[in-house]
Amino acid sequence: MNGILYPALVMGGLGVVFGSLLAFASKKFFVAVDPRQSEIRAILPGANCGGCGFPGCDGFAEACVAGTAKPTACAAGGPDVAAKIAEILGVTAESSEPMTAFVRCQGSKDKMVKDCVYMGFDDCRSASVVPGRGPGGCAYGCMGFGTCVKVCSFGAIRIINGLAVVDSEKCVGCGACAAECPRGVITLIPKKSKIQVACANPLKGPLVKSVCSAGCIGCTLCVKACPKEAIEMKGSLAVIDPAKCVNCGLCAAKCPVKAIRDARPPRPAPKPQPAADTAAEAAK
Repeated sequence: MNGILYPALVMGGLGVVFGSLLAFASKKFFVAVDPRQSEIRAILPGANCGGCGFPGCDGFAEACVAGTAKPTACAAGGPDVAAKIAEILGVTAESSEPMTAFVRCQGSKDKMVKDCVYMGFDDCRSASVVPGRGPGGCAYGCMGFGTCVKVCSFGAIRIINGLAVVDSEKCVGCGACAAECPRGVITLIPKKSKIQVACANPLKGPLVKSVCSAGCIGCTLCVKACPKEAIEMKGSLAVIDPAKCVNCGLCAAKCPVKAIRDARPPRPAPKPQPAADTAAEAAK
């Protein structure tokens, strides 16, 4: 009987001692949480995408209260959430430019030269460090393994024909995909920018053409065609300045290899004139 009683009493006594110590510590070292932090956390989308630069939504809410994060830093929440956060903090929310992810590559399977048989992991980061660096011949293009798809919390990226494609309607501009891309093929651009160079290869034209049929060849025709001087050559690669570009599309029309992507909505076809009006116009 004593062989069971004594150990039970000892364990019970230890439980009481440690429980008392924990209760004392919880009161002694209690840190009061600013109620504004809970209010901010409640209105955040909860994606925990990390696009704000803090560890999840909890970290962002804490940083807002501490004054180390701007209310507009939550790309997933957008201007509505930013306005609510500013109201809670009693500050004025600065206006921010809506951003979206853009893939600077058009090297799909039918356009990029395949110069090796890749048998490694289907992961962009793993493929970027092995000899050959993936199945495609372009060392600056999208590898198409979908690492960006895995980190997108909003289902805004898909792999189509070996190329990452962004759905700008779903993309919130959090930047998680851009941070994950080992080649820097994905970047953030203003949503209003509809004309972009879909290539990241800075090499000269002949070298680009040897690995991809849709890469920028550095012909400078786009530079000459731009009426706003919004395009400059960085090496042999054309780069568009979104602040100067007015989305006229002249550069895209001039590009001989269609390396400049025109994402403007199609213009409606002109309505046909009535027959009477046409005849009258012809008589004139």
